Amino acid sequence: MAYTDIDKPSDYFNTKLYTGNAGGQAISGIGFQPDFLWIKARSDAYQHSLRDVIRGSTKTLRSNGTNAEATQSDSVTSFDSDGFTLGADSSSFVNQNSSTYASWNWKAGTSVSGNTGGSGTAKTYTGSVNTDAGFSIIKYTGNGTSGHTIPHHLGTTPALVIARTISVAKDWNVYHHKNTSAPETDVLVLNTTAATADDLGVWNDTAPTSSVVTLGDSSQLNTNDGTCIMYAFSEKQGYSKFSSYIGNGNVNGSYIHLGFKPAWVMIKLTSGAGEDWKIYDDKRLGYNAANKSLAANTNAADSNSNISIDILSNGFKNRNTSGALNSSGATYIYMAFAENPFVTSTGVPATAR
Repeated sequence: MAYTDIDKPSDYFNTKLYTGNAGGQAISGIGFQPDFLWIKARSDAYQHSLRDVIRGSTKTLRSNGTNAEATQSDSVTSFDSDGFTLGADSSSFVNQNSSTYASWNWKAGTSVSGNTGGSGTAKTYTGSVNTDAGFSIIKYTGNGTSGHTIPHHLGTTPALVIARTISVAKDWNVYHHKNTSAPETDVLVLNTTAATADDLGVWNDTAPTSSVVTLGDSSQLNTNDGTCIMYAFSEKQGYSKFSSYIGNGNVNGSYIHLGFKPAWVMIKLTSGAGEDWKIYDDKRLGYNAANKSLAANTNAADSNSNISIDILSNGFKNRNTSGALNSSGATYIYMAFAENPFVTSTGVPATAR
């Protein structure tokens, strides 16, 4: 039995913690060039910073806001073979003196480019893709027409898509294949606490295929002649999983089987509003329960509010009754990436924290 497609998940995703120095420094030890880099201060209420190799290291977006893409020349100055380099950081808040940070790093790697398709005027796109890890970064030009199709180059159908127009202020639109029984008709918004909403204009009520993501005419992610970004993920056994669960409202909470020990988990209530996109990783607290959380939709510092999970050898388990993670009868979606597969292809098992 094959337990995993990837024996060493840290070749494709890794969390790196660091402390700022406001003077410039190289952050190494990630194990690869981070083609998609997400930084959040742990000690301070600084904005999230999302950067990728296609837009360039100095171009930043906030997961917790609608701000258009900004250029910060003294923040992340380069993506390196084993990490990234930070500048003096006068204004971007990714290297402030003595502040602590979490950086989440994904590897893509193969360049792609071409023309978009479907309805309306064809536009250009460029990107970077890793079919082994099921991840692609696509920067495309919108055409404002329902049925506009964006190639993702994964070769398999994406389970998760995050996209928005970046040249002007817009929301982050999230497609998740387990969001509802007809997820292509619905949308979640990464920068808010909103519940799932029906919106024809976002995904055009059309499910992604193994080759393209279809867009509606919403300016949120398909502004005519606007610059847009799309991050697409497909599931890989033993490395990534994007699914849902029902809360049980008990401190001996719902167990979510992943088939791997998670390195990073993001969870969102979908059946109601008002709860954050909670993020946990395997580096910020070295033992269970993992109760250090950050939220994709806020600039809040590390929270230690006992809204906790156990990180296990083959999944995670809720240890709380909060509305954010485990309200009785509520529906939640999650995104998870592995630290280790439950069992490698050579039979080596993972262990819990």
